[in-house]
Amino acid sequence: MKKFYLDNSPIAYYIDDSADKDWIVFVHAAFVDHRMFDKQFAYFSGKFNLLAIDILGHGNSVRTRKGDTVAKTAEWIDRIFTKHNIPSAHLVGISLGAVLIQDFANKYENKVLSLACFGGYDINSFDMKKLKSNSKNQMKMMMKALFSIKWFAKANKKISAYTSEAQAEFYEMNIQFKKSSFMYLSGLQKLVNKYPKKQRQYKLLVGCGEHDIPEEIEIVNEWAQNENCDKIILKDAGHCVNMDAPQEFNKQLENFLINNNK
Repeated sequence: MKKFYLDNSPIAYYIDDSADKDWIVFVHAAFVDHRMFDKQFAYFSGKFNLLAIDILGHGNSVRTRKGDTVAKTAEWIDRIFTKHNIPSAHLVGISLGAVLIQDFANKYENKVLSLACFGGYDINSFDMKKLKSNSKNQMKMMMKALFSIKWFAKANKKISAYTSEAQAEFYEMNIQFKKSSFMYLSGLQKLVNKYPKKQRQYKLLVGCGEHDIPEEIEIVNEWAQNENCDKIILKDAGHCVNMDAPQEFNKQLENFLINNNK
């Protein structure tokens, strides 16, 4: 895995281009960084070319400038594509990452081979009441972070991961998240219901863990039904399914990608 910085941006990203195959782009959940996909990089190395970014304010993407916002993520990913001559890719997002890859698909549909969204929701057709309810819960968590990132991370790991191993990994990344980075997440609502819903020109996979919150499972089930797309509810997993059940996640994702290439 090679580390890069995108010119004239705060974005750090990581590439494994050891395969003469299609690309997979991984976009992580909030409060962690690209390392949440370590087991995916190990599994898919040599099978696909791999790209993971650190979202603005996370990991090494902290060299921010005035005007930087998480809403620019799609533009930054597209610039990475141009820099490395990536014509198109399969995109995989977890939670916040699922929102951001959908925004990329809205803006650069011709560069999307497939979309796999876990722990997310359809940003082109979403009940804003549910988003407001979720925002209230996030505010409660953020209040903990204002007092102590460690306190916040201890509470957050239990919400975000199910297994003790995944919780420990999540915690170690979460404690490195800076309080000042919360400001960069404020533009997310601007990405919701911004584009009209239309027929997708690529395959879609949605999913979550069986131990995710009931509201998320309901959202995933409704999303899959409305779009008639592929769906996975992973056993023994919570919100960050790829960390809780990496072997099953990798297997299911690979099956989806292989079938999509037929």
